Amino acid sequence: MEAAERSKRPRGARAPARGSPPAVQSHGATVLHETVSYAPQPLSARHFDPDTGEPVSFYLSSLEELLAWKPTSDDDFNVATTPLADRQPPLRSKRPWTLVCHDMKNGYLGDRFIQGSAWRDPYVFYHWQYIDIFVYFSHHPVTIPPVGWTNAAHRHGVAMLGTFITEWVDGGELCEAFLGGEEAAYCAVAEQLGRLAGFYGFDGWLVNIENTLSEAAVRNLPLFLRALREQLQRAVPGGLVLWYDSVLPSGELQWQNELNEANRVFFDVCHGLFTNYNWKAEHLERMGAHAGERQADVYVGIDVFARGEVVGGGFETDKALRLIRQYGFSAAIFAPGWVYEHLGTKDFHQNQHRFWGSLAELLPTHSISTLPFSTSFCLGMGTRRFVAGQEEERGPWYNLSAQEIQPLFAEQRARDGAGGWLRTSCCLQDAWNGGSCLLIEGVIPPDAGQTPAPRRLSLALRYKLEEQSPAVAVGLELSTWDAASCHGGSITALPGPVTRHRPQARLRAHRDTGGWMSRCYELELRDCTLHDLALVLSCPPPGGRFACRLGEIQVLDADNLPSPPPRAPTLTASQVLWQKGPGADQLSLSLTLRWSYPPGQARCFRIHCQGAARPRLQRLGLAHAPLYRVVGLAVPAAPPAGSGRLKFLVEPVPSQGGPVHRASWGRLVLVYSEPAGTSTN
Repeated sequence: MEAAERSKRPRGARAPARGSPPAVQSHGATVLHETVSYAPQPLSARHFDPDTGEPVSFYLSSLEELLAWKPTSDDDFNVATTPLADRQPPLRSKRPWTLVCHDMKNGYLGDRFIQGSAWRDPYVFYHWQYIDIFVYFSHHPVTIPPVGWTNAAHRHGVAMLGTFITEWVDGGELCEAFLGGEEAAYCAVAEQLGRLAGFYGFDGWLVNIENTLSEAAVRNLPLFLRALREQLQRAVPGGLVLWYDSVLPSGELQWQNELNEANRVFFDVCHGLFTNYNWKAEHLERMGAHAGERQADVYVGIDVFARGEVVGGGFETDKALRLIRQYGFSAAIFAPGWVYEHLGTKDFHQNQHRFWGSLAELLPTHSISTLPFSTSFCLGMGTRRFVAGQEEERGPWYNLSAQEIQPLFAEQRARDGAGGWLRTSCCLQDAWNGGSCLLIEGVIPPDAGQTPAPRRLSLALRYKLEEQSPAVAVGLELSTWDAASCHGGSITALPGPVTRHRPQARLRAHRDTGGWMSRCYELELRDCTLHDLALVLSCPPPGGRFACRLGEIQVLDADNLPSPPPRAPTLTASQVLWQKGPGADQLSLSLTLRWSYPPGQARCFRIHCQGAARPRLQRLGLAHAPLYRVVGLAVPAAPPAGSGRLKFLVEPVPSQGGPVHRASWGRLVLVYSEPAGTSTN
């Protein structure tokens, strides 16, 4: 379906299945009458897992698949719903950058399941504030990043790239097919790659040609890269095309491990060069003259697995990074999943903190620069699932679309030798929302004591002190800068290079479910620019060790709080599939629900069902886009000469604020019956 055709129908809507009675509206609910049919209705093998029927992310295996690609309604599952967040400093400003290239067992593991999976002990990345670009890498020709990775990266202001790779003999044949002939051939490939990025919502491509090329093909290669850059700019303004140090203008495959005259022709038509890993200090010394003012566009590769003759690797990756920073280049950290693949899952989180902590001083950070700001620190995984401090579901789960903004994880010790220290880490044992919270531990010593600011700020804090902690007071401190006339109203201003304000809570802290404490603040500010927000912990002498679980922080513009929820979304159903079983007098039902909802107003959607056999609501799952695939739901068979009835409900979970009243949930009633003269037995 072409883009022009798709625009005629609201996103997420789909025509009724051929032969099905049209859905009707009744008292705010969609009512769909369905005659049970057991005729095979195969789903797209590309878009749905053949074993479970769950929607999955995918790659393209050939040039033919790439050129034939046209989006269908099945592709909507894999479209990123989180836009790239504004950040400071902005992407593409002139400073050395940090790129992570994620290469793990050829990709598309548990992360391919768009609606999440029960992957126990998964690999999860959450040190986003240290990096600027994330490349999802595999050895498939066209690697489209799984949507969960794109959503998580964008939420943290990090650009997401896919990979276009050719290798070995097969790769050479693929290149000859589109580079060895006429202009139209390589322009068609460039156009499709641009369309893929634009449709699925990621930010560009790493191009890796690791095979020899004919004279004709290599002559067209820079023209192809230029065409790809132009097509990407149309589809994804600000998108990136990076070239991997590989083939030369002669057509030979010969890694240079640097930018030089031999590979500069490719650098000149791309946004940057990702060098091979076997460089030495002398390579870095030579590159400055070749890069000129584009030093930040040279991403010097670091293989964390330390394969070949490389500098550093493993827990000594800082040796390579220190050299790179010394010469002013950007860094491309390849396969930091080493901490998971090589060291195992047992102490993964500790090893991950150790690895990134060893690099922290060499990694310029960035911050999110828009309001509203809200996070519950969920990692996008857990061993349980919590809602408003209460355990809702027990068992392992993994879905990166559920990951919320992560902090800088750090450990600090008092410089005066007084014995105070502070450490932050993720806590999977408890949460306010999702599967984890932020654990802050430390010792309070005995002697302890760039976003334009809106006119009024509303702040919210939820925390829990562990039982062994002393009488610790928990509060917030806001810093503003770049405005000498900044006025903070009736709040305490503390002297310093920036103005620090300690707001007073509007109401006394109140206790929520599960021992969580809530505090709300409101500040009136004029002519200010926000700098940062700090958590302040203090206690009376003699101090002592404490542990505080931080469940959620919100920073909102009080004059532009979220409007009341829109009217209940209208649900549609498609791809209805019936099977007999699993038990006697039961049917197995699968279908796709779709609806529309204003972008950014919902953190996610809870999907419920209700029927005669389940009078209480049963939660089926979570959706992070306005569509959800119900798979293998056991329902009672329709009685002879009668009908069964099942209600599906979609509950929006607001990005800020309290729960949505049930009257504003989307509802679809499915009335189903057997064809005349048939039986489920």
